[in-house]
Order: sequence, then structure tokens, then C-alpha cells
Amino acid sequence: MIVTRGLTKRYGRVLAVDGVDLDVREGDRYGFLGPNGSGKTTLVRLLLGLVYASSGEIEVLGERVPARTAAVLPRIGSLVEGPAAYPHLSGRRNLALLDAAGRGGPRRTRKRRIEEALGQVGLDGVDRRPVRAYSLGMRQRLGLAAALLRKPELLILDEPTNGLDPRGIREIRDLLTGLNEAGTTVFLSSHLLSEVEQLCTRVGVVDRGRLVLQDDIANLRAPTGRVLVRSPDAARIVALLDGQVVEHDGEDLVVRHADAAALNARLVGEGLRVAAIAEQRLSLEEVVLNVTGHGSDRIGGPTR
Repeated sequence: MIVTRGLTKRYGRVLAVDGVDLDVREGDRYGFLGPNGSGKTTLVRLLLGLVYASSGEIEVLGERVPARTAAVLPRIGSLVEGPAAYPHLSGRRNLALLDAAGRGGPRRTRKRRIEEALGQVGLDGVDRRPVRAYSLGMRQRLGLAAALLRKPELLILDEPTNGLDPRGIREIRDLLTGLNEAGTTVFLSSHLLSEVEQLCTRVGVVDRGRLVLQDDIANLRAPTGRVLVRSPDAARIVALLDGQVVEHDGEDLVVRHADAAALNARLVGEGLRVAAIAEQRLSLEEVVLNVTGHGSDRIGGPTR
């Protein structure tokens, strides 16, 4: 669905995107992550033909970009750097103008498509108030509705949950999951690691313009070969396992072991009390922080 080869973008002396090789497959829910200023939005703009690459190649839906952008865009729904709208018009009127400009479908079904898109994003009850009176979250929902007008094969979204409250974030997550299950591939740039971890099946991580990680989330969060144990008999466990305990903090232990069930059976068989036991798995936040720089920019927090 999206393939880039050696994709590079320079702004004078600034190397915003540095030799990126993206691989987004059909059916993916792909989360694109990285610190602020790492090149995420620039890359999204490159994929949509909004800026031109300094070097490298881009293929979207099997077509070369920017050469075939006009053929590709009708098959894509996008939301980049916040929703655009005429502030003095209502949400419905804005969607009608977008549809009339060729972003939707036949005129005879325009009203139905608009109502369906508004309903999908939770704006079906919106009145005739102008967009300038919308909250940030309502504007974000309207931008998503515009992206859905054409029933896209591919959604390219930059921070789609920006401005939404926790319930709104969950609703958009459920919407994107449903669209994906119905056949739409989702490419999502975000700084909210917890949301990406719950929504996405695959991630790419960029740092200082370079793609430093690209893999399925299931692979990234595979067992580490260690087991987390909580026990009031922690000191006795340390003595019993002799060198397998790699961390010990009060009742909490990290044990080098491949099978939590087998370890539990051994400890219980020795008469030791086990309050909790589980395989150790890295969170997505830990994975991302391990491969990116540790500067002042936050990853996974509420700010951009």
C-alpha cells in the first residue's frame, strides 16, 4: 500500500527525512511514531504529494508519487496537520463543498454520504452552527468525516485524536478498527503511544529523520526470556535460583527463565509462596524509548 525507498527531504541544511524505507502492507493498522520534530508530518506530506522529495522513491497504492498523485488521491482519505474548513459555514455545508469538488461520489447520493460520514465520527446530531463555533474535538471529527466521504482504500491520518477527550479517543479507535476490518488500510501518525499500542498491528519509529524501527507490535512485545515474580519469600527464591535472579527489589524479582508456568511449579514445589508471576514483555513505550534519542521532547504524553 505504501512503499518508500531511500526517501529523503532537505530544507536547506536541515535533513528532515533521511533515507526512509517504509513498508505498509494491505490491511495494516500502521502506527508511525517518533519524538516531536523527528520528521513524521514531513513524511506524511511527502506521501500525499504535498511536498516533493529531495531524493528517493514513493509508491502509494501501486502508483508513483508525485507523478501519479492525481490518480491516487481519490482512493485515499487523509487528515494532515489539523482539519481545514470554511469557518463561517456549517459542518454539513463544508462536507457538501468538498464532495462537489470531486472528493466524494455521485451527486444524487451526496446527502446520504455526508450523513453517513458524520454519523461515523459522532457528529450526526450537529446543528447548523458555523465551524468557527466548534470545539477542537468537533473540528477533528469533521476532518475525519471529510476523509471518509470517498470510502477510501487507504487512510493517512496525522494526529487524528488531537483535541478529543478519552471517550472520543476510544470512539475513534473503535471506528478505525472497524474500517480496517472492513478492508481499509490505516496509516496513523501519532504521539500517543498508548493509543497506538491498542489500535495498531504494525509500527514504524523515526528519530531525527531516520527510520530506526519497523515491525509488527506482536514481535516487539514478545516475551523477553525473563519472568516477573512477586513473593514474600523473595530472599529464599534468590538463594534457590542462584544467579538466575537479575533484579531484586523487596518482594519483586526479575528471573531469567523462559517459562513462567514451569518456574511457578518449581517455586511452589519448594514450598515458596508466589503472590504473582508473569512473563516479562516490554511496553511499546519502552521499545520506542530504547531506539530513539532521550532529549527533552516527550513521547507518549499529552503534548505534541
